[in-house]
This record gives sequence, structure tokens and C-alpha cells, in this order.
Amino acid sequence: MVKPVNVDEFLALGKQFTIIDVRTPAEFEKGHIPGAVNIPLFTNDERVVVGTLYKQEGRQPAILKGLELVGPKLSTIAAEGEKLAKENTVLVHCWRGGMRSGSVAWLLNTYGLNVYTLKGGYKFFRRRILESFEAKYRMHVIGGKTGSSKSKVIVWLKEKNVQCIDLEAMANHKGSSYGHLGEAAQPSQEMFENLLGFALLNCDASKKILFEDESRKVGKKIIPAGIWDQLRSSHVVYLDVDFEKRAQYLASEYGKFDPDDLIEATKRIERRLGPLETKTACAAISENRMLDACRIILHYYDKTYDYGLSQRDQSLIQHVPIDQYDEKTLDKLAALILA
Repeated sequence: MVKPVNVDEFLALGKQFTIIDVRTPAEFEKGHIPGAVNIPLFTNDERVVVGTLYKQEGRQPAILKGLELVGPKLSTIAAEGEKLAKENTVLVHCWRGGMRSGSVAWLLNTYGLNVYTLKGGYKFFRRRILESFEAKYRMHVIGGKTGSSKSKVIVWLKEKNVQCIDLEAMANHKGSSYGHLGEAAQPSQEMFENLLGFALLNCDASKKILFEDESRKVGKKIIPAGIWDQLRSSHVVYLDVDFEKRAQYLASEYGKFDPDDLIEATKRIERRLGPLETKTACAAISENRMLDACRIILHYYDKTYDYGLSQRDQSLIQHVPIDQYDEKTLDKLAALILA
């Protein structure tokens, strides 16, 4: 059985069955459905060859060339499809829901698998993702100055049944000049959007969704306008953590990184930090005095955060003094957000 389904049905089935993306590795890397597995029908170069032939000589010569290229791969594709199948079922898509997914779906079905294909292909998935950014959500924002452990609070509150979307985890960046340290390479902008939209589609829109307070850009990834505008007008639960505790936390978190990388990141904010403060902070890093360096750098980030907070509707900001993150404190935060 090969059954074409719409994007919402396809994504719902994707919670149970494996999604196979038969586009090229380059297409897949640029952006794909989260959780999908790439079994490319063509390599990057092969797709160029077939596409060029289609434009220059027409459909039939291109199909013949495609069959020539794909023929030796058919047994491998069938075997990989069988390995990925759950309950003898897989999901298959390509760019537009055309010949690539149709041919692989036919092959896997002929082999004995049940196959669902995506109507409109990845193109329709992207349309659904972009639509998700224009929907309205009941957003809450967890705020607080640098070193307030906002990202960890997001993780902890997930365990207390709070719907959380971790933008920094999606962007592989902690959102400062130092945010790339210890992280994998950032995804493409398209993939970042896919991760965000996919998470939103999997949230209960009738319930509150918690985000961390971010700048418009997380590293080099840009938060879509529809979501950014809602975040800037949402209720903020502000974690009010003592300066010294934040400095100590940052020293312990960033002290594990290469001093040269830390110094390079510090020099990137010299224009705002100031030449003297930058020189003093870099000297402290090189001398393994991370706490001293963090105290200097925090003054800059605190000013930046205070300015951003001042641009919000102050009536929507709820300050919560934090002495330590224990179960009682986390329960209180969860109750504030879920109320």
C-alpha cells in the first residue's frame, strides 16, 4: 500500500513511524523534517546531471539517465528501508512529492512495506512551518541577567510538565559572544526555523509555552518575526539572582574552555566592553582568574540586559528573587507559569 497524506497527517504518523527523506544530502543538510533519515535517491552531483538533462533535452532523457544512476542502488535502498520500518511501515517524501518519493515509495511497497507519502513534499512542510510562526500562542518568557541559569531552568521545568521551547539548544548557541563554546556548528537558518516550528506544532496551543528571554539573533540564527513580536509582548518571569552568584556560576561553566578561545570571544566585545576592561579581563583569563574576568564581563552584559528589559511593558515583568534552585523554588516557578 502506498498512501499519500497531507502534512498534518504525515507529521502525526511521524511520531510512530520513520520518515525517509529521499532528497540529496545537500538539500537535507539545508533543512529537513526533524527526526527524518536521509536515504538520497541521487547524490548532489547526480541530481545536477539529471536536472541539466531535463532542461536541455526533456523529460524522457532525464528519466532514462535517472534510471541508469539509480538502478545499482535499488537493493540498498530497499534494505535500508526495511531496517528503518516500524510495524512494516515507513513514511517517504521528496521536495514536491513527485517522482523521487513516488519511485522510492513504489520500490519499498513492492518490497513489501506499507508506505505513506507526503502530498506536496518538503515544500508543503516548509509552508506549514512558516504558517506556525503567524499563529498566536500563550507565551511566557523566563528572564534574568547573564548567569541566572535560565537555560537550565528551562530544562528543569520541562520535567514539571511546563511546555518549554529551548531556542539556544535549537540554535546550538548560548546567545553571547561566548555562546558558541562547547557547541556543535549552528544549523542553517532554514533548519533552525524547522526545529522551532516543529516544536510549536507539537505544543498544545491552549496551554502556556515557556521561552527563554533572547535577543532577536541567537548566534547567527534569527528568530522569526511572528514569534519575536509575541515574545517581546509576553509576560516575563524574571529570575533575580545575586551578581556574585552569577559570576561564580559563569566562572565554573566557562572556566573549562580553552583560554585562547575565551580571550578571542572577549576581544569581540571590546568596542562595548571598553579597551581597559577588555585588557584586564583577558589578562585575568590568561592567569586563570576566571572569577575576576567574569565580574568584569558581567557588568557589560548586565547593562545590555537592563536596556532590553526596559523596552518591555514593565507591568508584564514579575520579579522572582532566587537564592538557590531547589525543588521548592522550581515548583514555585512552575506554578507561576502554569497558573
